[in-house]
Amino acid sequence: MKKLNSRKAVLALSMSAAVGLAACSDDPMAHEEEHGDEVEGVQLWLSGSMIASYDGDTQAWTGELEVEEGEETAHIDVRFVDHDGTEVELDSDFFLEVDVENEAIAEFEQDTPGEFGGHLHGVSEGETDVVFKLMHGAVGSGHADFVTTAVHAHVGEHDH
Repeated sequence: MKKLNSRKAVLALSMSAAVGLAACSDDPMAHEEEHGDEVEGVQLWLSGSMIASYDGDTQAWTGELEVEEGEETAHIDVRFVDHDGTEVELDSDFFLEVDVENEAIAEFEQDTPGEFGGHLHGVSEGETDVVFKLMHGAVGSGHADFVTTAVHAHVGEHDH
């Protein structure tokens, strides 16, 4: 009787593992491409110029975000890149999520939820941190495949 129960347990575990592996993809070999595993960094572009970049290896940012109080930036394009700095082509089930530590200082607004970009709004003078996440799944309920450390956002005093 014990032998039969252990076989059932092994079978149940094997089936669970197979279902878990199949949950994200029908093709296990497509995992790397579909999940953005080649993403190793982020570049933030404003009006055709790179204003900040993140290196996943060193987990360090070069550059910062800046906006004046009561103002908003032009559209900031967020690009996920590989180790050579080449933009990674992402499937349609990827999206961007941006977390601002203190939204009383700054807010990041996306024109379309999940789009790879948006505008930084200066709410009040000060500094806060912003984290960019490459998400996989449905907007609002996906899981993070790549998360940056925080980049500083400075909101300067508005010149009257």
